[in-house]
This record gives sequence, C-alpha cells and structure tokens, in this order.
Amino acid sequence: MKIKVLVVDDSAVHVQLLKKYFNGSEKIEIVGSASNGEEFLNILDNNKYDFDILILDLIMPLMDGFGVLDYLKKHNIEKKIIVMTSFNEDETIRKVSEYGVKYYALKPFDMKKMESIILSIHNSIKSNNELVELQDKGLQIQVTNLLHALGIPSHIKGYQYIRSAILMVYDNPSFIGGITKELYPDLSIKFNTSIQRVERAIRHAIEVSWLRGDIDLMEEIFGHSVDIDRAKPTNSEFIVTIADKLRLDMINIK
Repeated sequence: MKIKVLVVDDSAVHVQLLKKYFNGSEKIEIVGSASNGEEFLNILDNNKYDFDILILDLIMPLMDGFGVLDYLKKHNIEKKIIVMTSFNEDETIRKVSEYGVKYYALKPFDMKKMESIILSIHNSIKSNNELVELQDKGLQIQVTNLLHALGIPSHIKGYQYIRSAILMVYDNPSFIGGITKELYPDLSIKFNTSIQRVERAIRHAIEVSWLRGDIDLMEEIFGHSVDIDRAKPTNSEFIVTIADKLRLDMINIK
C-alpha cells in the first residue's frame, strides 16, 4: 500500500516537481495539494483526501504554515509533518520544533533525500524530540561564514542566489556541467525571478567580493583557478570552486 502524501505550498512549481518525481512510484503517492493554509483546512474539514504525511510550506498567503501547525495543535490533530522553508534561522527551527515537527526541509531540497525521509517517517516511530534537517546545518553555516569572509554582504540579492547555488552544487555535482541551463533556471523558480536577474545578481556579488573580501582567503580558494590580480572568476568558477572546497573540508572533518 502506497504512502499517501498531501502537499501544502503556494508554489505551483514545487508542487509539480513533487508530483512529477513521485508519479509512478511504487511506494509514495501525492494524493493532493493546497496552495495555502485556509485551503488545507477546507480539505481537512471535508475529509477530501486521506493522507499519511503532510508536506507543509511555512510562507504562504491567507494562512501560513505556522497557522496550520497552530490549528492542528489546538484541535489535537496528530499528523506526520515535513516542514519546507527557505529560512534557516535558529528561531524558526525552534518555533517549528515546539509543534512536534520532526523534519525540517530547506528549499531547494533534493528529491531523493525527500523520498528517503518520507519512507523513514512512515516506517519508523520517533521516540525523541530531535528535529531532523534534510541538509546539514553545519554545512550551511560554513557556506554563510565563507561568503561573509569573501566580502559578500547578506542583504544583496546575489548573496542568497550564490548561497543556494553552492548548496545545490555541493549536494548534486551533476549541476557542475549545467550551471546556465540547469542551475540558473532552478534558482529563478526558487526565488520567483528571471534567469537573467539571477545571473546578473551573482555577477554583481562576485564583483563586490573582489573589492571587499579577504585577499589571503581569495588566494587560497581561487589562486589556482584564476589570476586574482587581473581577473575575477566567472559565476560558474566561483560557485563550483567553493562547492569543491567545502566538499574537501567536510571529507577532512569526517
């Protein structure tokens, strides 16, 4: 019998990606979806879908994910929940954990990992209150610290694009050969913008980095791939080189 999953997310693209990935799966079925919390409550009240696991986005119109979690808690409705969000803040993680959510998926997420977590939730009983993240938080902290050391301020748009791009390449090296044709389109969907704006914002962030960043660190990271005195790395070189450095660092730690 298939595991029945209901998706609540205002991004039609993310919903379609999940439906497409699990279409034809022998173990998991996306039985339905809702674009906001109010629509989900209507589904719940009318028993429209029978589901085992709820995949819930936090940021939505009308009623957000926290509104849904609060409703379920107040009405003593127990569901196995995977929370999805682009925010990786300690306060957000703490608030989510208070609702008994065990799994916290950061966008963009890897479909194979999502499949593994769905199977894990369904087949095992969690006896602790630990909140499990689909991406290693330690890795994300490393990316954040590295980008700050390279002089990229977190308030510019290119920072978020580069940060997500590095995590995506780290998690899925197949992106290395398709930065323009695969990675940029995925980022444009994730951030609801155009491919051209993603590319320009990343370029701008690299230019800012070259003016403000730690020179010694730049030499250490990019010294063998670019001439730091004459040329900035391309967007692809910047993203791939940092992802490779992080991969080597994580291997050394292990």
